[in-house]
Amino acid sequence: MPHMLIFGLGYSASRLADRLRGEGWQVTATRREETDNAIAFDDETSVLAAIGAATHIISSVPPSRDGSEPVLDHYGEAIKAASLQWTGYLSSTGVYGDVKGAWVDESAPIGSGRRKARSNADLGWQALRNDVRVLRLPGIYGPDRNPITRVQQGKAKRVDVPGQVFSRIHVDDIVAAVIASFDGPAGVYNISDDLPAPQHAVIAHAARLIGMEPPPLLSLENADLSASALGFYEENRRVANGKAKRLLGWEPLYPEFKAGMAALVE
Repeated sequence: MPHMLIFGLGYSASRLADRLRGEGWQVTATRREETDNAIAFDDETSVLAAIGAATHIISSVPPSRDGSEPVLDHYGEAIKAASLQWTGYLSSTGVYGDVKGAWVDESAPIGSGRRKARSNADLGWQALRNDVRVLRLPGIYGPDRNPITRVQQGKAKRVDVPGQVFSRIHVDDIVAAVIASFDGPAGVYNISDDLPAPQHAVIAHAARLIGMEPPPLLSLENADLSASALGFYEENRRVANGKAKRLLGWEPLYPEFKAGMAALVE
C-alpha cells in the first residue's frame, strides 16, 4: 500500500489527504500540535518513523518568519536518505516577483520579489533529492475559501490597479496536479488556471453569482489595506501552465475562475 507523509496538513494538503485516503492510500500528516489526524511536527521520534515508512512525502509548510525552512532544517537529512518513490513541495508563484504583467514560465528567474525566503525554500527542495516535484501555486480558492464567501461576509473589496492581473487555482486542481506528478518527471511546475484576471473582476463576478451588488471599485490609496495586502499589489504577473500540461498530462478541471466559482455555487 502506498504511504503518503504530508508535512503541514493545511487547506490544500487536507484535500489531498482526503482524496488519497479515498483511493486506498495510507496517509500520515504533521501539524504544529498533535491532533486526531496528525502527529506533532516536533515529535521527532514519530516523524522520523513516518519518514522511514513513507513511499511518498510532500511538504506544504511555508518558511518561518525568520526565513528558515522548518522541514528541511529539522528533517531534511532524513528525507534525503529515505527510500522514497516520490517527493513533493508546494511552493508559490510569488517566487517570480514582479514582471509588470508579463507571462512567466518555469524558466523565469526567481528570488527578486518579496518572497525571498520562499524562493530559498523552493531551491532547497529542488536540491534535496533527484525525485522532487516542486509545484508553484498562485492564489488558491475552493470550498470555504473563496471570493463568494468574502462577498457574503461583507469582507470583499474591489481594488482597481490599472493593468494588474493575478493567476489563481482551484484547490481540487492542485490535488489533481500532485497526483498527476506521481508518474511524471521530477522538476518544477507552475500549477495555475488558464485565465489571469484583475482582482476586481473576480469579486464582481462572485457577487453577481449570488445575486448581490458588487462592492464599489476603490483605488489602492482608498482601499485601506493592510501592509501584507498592499504587498500583494506590488507584483503583477501572468503564470503559464504549459509545462504541467505537457509533461504531467494535467489539465485544470476549472480552467478559469468563472467555472470554478460556478461549481462552488452549485
